[in-house]
Formats: sequence, C-alpha cells, structure tokens
Amino acid sequence: MQLSDFHYDIPEELIATYPPAVRGEARLLVLDRATGEYTDRDYPDVVDYLHPGDTLVINDTKVIKARLLARKPSGGERELVLVEKHGPVDDWFRHKVIYRRSLRPGDQLIVGADTLVVEEICGDGIAIIRAQRDLLAIAAEHGTVPLPPYMNRPASTEDTRRYQTIFAREQGSVAAPTASLNMTKQLLKTLEQRGVHVVYATLHVGLGTFLPIRVDDIRTHTMHQEYFEIPQATIQTIQTAKQRGHRVIALGTTITRTLEYAHKAVLHQPPADTNGEADIFIYPGYQFRVVDGLVTNFHMPESTVLMLTAAFAGWNHLLPAYEHAVAQQYKFFSYGDSMLII
Repeated sequence: MQLSDFHYDIPEELIATYPPAVRGEARLLVLDRATGEYTDRDYPDVVDYLHPGDTLVINDTKVIKARLLARKPSGGERELVLVEKHGPVDDWFRHKVIYRRSLRPGDQLIVGADTLVVEEICGDGIAIIRAQRDLLAIAAEHGTVPLPPYMNRPASTEDTRRYQTIFAREQGSVAAPTASLNMTKQLLKTLEQRGVHVVYATLHVGLGTFLPIRVDDIRTHTMHQEYFEIPQATIQTIQTAKQRGHRVIALGTTITRTLEYAHKAVLHQPPADTNGEADIFIYPGYQFRVVDGLVTNFHMPESTVLMLTAAFAGWNHLLPAYEHAVAQQYKFFSYGDSMLII
C-alpha cells in the first residue's frame, strides 16, 4: 500500500486559511459508506442524520497557546513550540519543546520577564527546557496558538478563540480537534433534545498530526503517541448504545483513534475510567470495532487522517466524494467545511 495511492489534487484557493465568519456556517458533504452516494447539505443538517439513542462522542481537549517567541541574551530570536500533554499529570516546569534554529544545553531564553533554560537536546528538533514558573501560565500570557503550517500566516487574536472548540476544557493539545470547530452549542442542544446522547473523552492532539509520512510503504510508518482519557460514564453510555442496537458517532478522527485504540476497555470490560497513550495507525483494511459514523473535515493528501477516513469510508468511495467537493468549491482542512460519513 503506497503513499502515492492517497494523493488527490487540491487547488490552493480551496484551502481555508481563516474560519467562517460565523461558527457553524459551513457546508456538509454527507457520504453513505455502504453505497458511495453523497449529498450536499449544510453543517446544521447533521442533526437530521443522528437518531434517538445514538451516541455522539466529542473530544474536550483544549489547545494551549503553545508557540513562544524567545530571545537569547545576545538578542537572537528562537521559536519554541510546547509539546502536548502526556500522562494524567505532566510537568509544566520542565517540558519538551520543538525549536527552530540552534540551541545548546545551558542556553538561556527570555520570554517576557521569565528566563527559560535549555536542559537537554533530544534530537529531531526537540529539546527539554526548564522554567521557574508554570510554562502553561507563561504560554497563556505570551504564546500564540500554533496554526497548521499550511496556513502560512501568524496567529491572530481571533484565532485564539476560533482555533478552539466550544467545549474545550482539558488543557494539553497543540493542535485543534478540527472536526469539532464547526460544532455549536445550539446544534448540541438540538441533538440532545432529539434523544442523542452527547458524551466526552479527551485526546491531547500533538504536532505529529501534521508530520508527513516519510516512507513509501505506509505499512512501515510509525505513528506518534497521544495521551487520552475516557471517563467511565462515556464508556457506560457507549456500551448501552451498542447493546440496544444504536450507533456510536465520532466527532473527528482524534476521537476515532481514541475509541478504536481502547476498544477492549470501551466494549468488553466493566465501565471504568481509562487512559493511555494511543499510537494506532488506521488505514484501509482496518476493521472498525466501536465507531459507526464519523463527522470529519477534508484532510490533506497523503496524511494519516486521510488514510483513517479512507479506511472508514472506503477509498473507492472517499476519493470520488473529495473530487466532487473540489468541483463544488468546498473549503478544505482545519477551518474548512465538513463531512459526515455514515
């Protein structure tokens, strides 16, 4: 299975580099994964496809303002990006960063009134830095959200609000669970009024989600790890839905990876709080165990999230749907339009 198998052409003008003027005012391409038929709808129409008794699972992670511009005492500037949270408790006084331009152990880096010290160079552009104050607090005061590289622009004040979901509460991601960016409070309220169960889990999204696959044979790709937590109540709701013949709908690929990685705990064990490091790489041929429907974005060519979506829909169905979306001038990627695959 070759990387080039998952290529499609996307005109640059269809890449959404800014969010829609109003959250939720997006288009929705609905894809029937059994037949390959697709329908053009608007995002609020997602409520027409979820039924009473279905469970919608949402990622409640919160994006931190992870990108910091620091300066050396000599005046040289360095860009740092905090690495996502790992583990139930993470040390935000001594933490990994991705850095640009050279650093050496012992270097001092100044951010506002705080001085950071480089403790260790780990390789692959990663270092460990130490601070006298919580790095999350420093980032909240001086950082910006780390927009995806393809946007090719600095983050604005508006991005601080819009590159964040309405239900974000668990700090730790350095990239948004972007399928959730179009979801609104009103839509969630409507779904719940119609008998859909809305539950939450957490997966802290890392910058690895943007890393390109560097092998031709995708089966040899090593997936990055991301920390997740699934509450007991969420697992109980999913088990009840499955027992009663209802569907589990994942709002995004991050939740899909979480549920599929932890499928044994989610489906076959007594409900209990569950956590771990998910490193599952889902590509065509994978048999989904938990997820019955997927709300997602239009993904970058040759990306791991595109391959997950292809595994769920079938590449023979997904590619024609993408080609239709291009022809119909849908907006692509994080700030773009959405798909419902069901």
